[in-house]
Order: sequence, then C-alpha cells, then structure tokens
Amino acid sequence: MTPCLAVVGSLNMDFVVTVDRLPAPGETVLGWGFQMIPGGKGANQACAAARLAGAAVTVRMAGRVGCDVFADHLKASLSAAGVDVGAVHATRAQPTGVALIWVDRAGQNSIVVASGANHELRPADVGALRAVFRGARFALFQLETPRETVRGAMELARQEGAETILDPAPAQRLPADFLALAGILTPNETEALILLERPPARVPAADAPGLTQALRALGAGRVVLKLGDQGCFYDDGARRIHVPAFPVQVRDSTAAGDVFNAGLAVALAEGRPIEEALRFASASAAISVTRLGAQASVPGRGEVQAFIEAEGA
Repeated sequence: MTPCLAVVGSLNMDFVVTVDRLPAPGETVLGWGFQMIPGGKGANQACAAARLAGAAVTVRMAGRVGCDVFADHLKASLSAAGVDVGAVHATRAQPTGVALIWVDRAGQNSIVVASGANHELRPADVGALRAVFRGARFALFQLETPRETVRGAMELARQEGAETILDPAPAQRLPADFLALAGILTPNETEALILLERPPARVPAADAPGLTQALRALGAGRVVLKLGDQGCFYDDGARRIHVPAFPVQVRDSTAAGDVFNAGLAVALAEGRPIEEALRFASASAAISVTRLGAQASVPGRGEVQAFIEAEGA
C-alpha cells in the first residue's frame, strides 16, 4: 500500500520582489523581477512532499482559500504537483491569504503575511479532517492557521495513528501541552530560542545539543533543529546526529524550511533510516535556496537523488 502524508495549514499567493538590500523602516528602495508565486507554509510543504515523493507517497492537503482567482491558482498548482486538494475549501468570509516578500542579493528575505482565509480554518472544522488523516503515516503542521485549530488537528491526527511533525513558524511561544503533541518538532534557530523564552541569537552548531535537550524537556518527542548553513541537528533522547549543510550559492531562502520538512516526512514515510532522511531533507532544501520563490523552487525527487550522489553524501 502506498504510504500517505497529510498536511494541514496555510495557502498564500506570494508577491515576490528582488532588491539590492532590504529596506530600513521608512525607506523606499527600488526592486525588480516581480513575480506572483504560489506559497503559504502548508501549501509549500504539501507541494514539496508531492514533488519529492513522486509516486512513492500520496499527499493530502487541508486548508482554506477565498472565492477569488488566487484560490483557483493555488489549488491548480497543488493539483499539478500531485496533491489531493479535496479538503481545501473556499470561504466567502475572507480573501485568499497573500504574502509580500522582499529578497536581497544575498538571498535573505523579509516577509509580511495577510492571512485572510487561512484564519477561517476553525477548531469546529477539525472533526471533518478525520478522512484526511486516515491511513497517513505522518501529518505536517505549521502555525499560519489558528493555533487552537492546529492543536485540535494534531490531536485528531494522533488518534488516527499519524506521527505529527510541527514546524513552529511563525515563531512564537507555545505551552508544554501543545509541544507534547509534536512527535517531531522542527524549529530553526530563532524559533527554538523563542520557544525557550531566550533572546534571538546566532546558534553555533556546538550549542545545538543543549537547545534540543531543552526543547525535549518541554515535551517534544523528537527534535530536528534547523541551523541554516550549519546544517541540522537531530535529537531523540537516545541518538544525536549532526548533518552538515550542503554548500550552495544561496539565491532565495524562502520556503527552505518547508522543503526540508517535506523531504524529511517523505523519507521517513518511505521507511528510510533517520540519517538518510536528514540528508534527503537537507539536499532538498539546499537545491531550493538556489532558486527564487516558494513552490517554484521545489526540486523533483530524481534531482535530489542525483544531487546527493554528486555530493558523495
């Protein structure tokens, strides 16, 4: 039987502009290369999972869009990638979510999100998601939809036997009982420090074990700490694994974390060992940052495998 992944989360249309440098408060800068690219952390993860899985894993997406042209575009993009969008429903209460993204020459970005219809995925809607989770090995979540909806959906996914993967973004503090619902927690440096109520800072790879141990003490089952160009660090209490980043020229880091999570979920759903799953996820994210945009940057399965072989990993 083909393994299944479920994704519950946001769908946004991204408006992307390239700039020499990100503007300071009150400053106007000139940009170029404007593009409208399908995005939203939930949709990014679903799209990436489908492309990275090929026919090896089926992917289902649940979320909300408005009744507008952006909604049609977003659903069509996911369907083209092979995602089942039967649980992506339209609402007239809000327009489809949008994200305004500036990307500088170094590939760093600044993002403002107007969530719109994503906020219409309510706790009362969770019960209808049981069919989305049924038979899924893993269920992926983020925090661009209402937090109580995410909590309820994670509880339901666990009831249906799916292991939950939580990307705690946008960064925010979460109670211990919420974190305890995450079978795998995948924060980046900033998100990890905010969860631990510590000031944002650059985290050396040598400090990763202390952070992951502290996060596990808050209730998370397994932790994968995403360290950007330092790679990632895995901690399940019994094993700790550091996977260095693949060296690439960064063009745009938008959605790199989403691609990583999708790659990790796909590899684990296929039954790959954790070391191999982390390398596959890291390679997928590495390729994505060499391209502009969110879903537009997602590589295919064969491309990732070829990249790994070329890197000798």
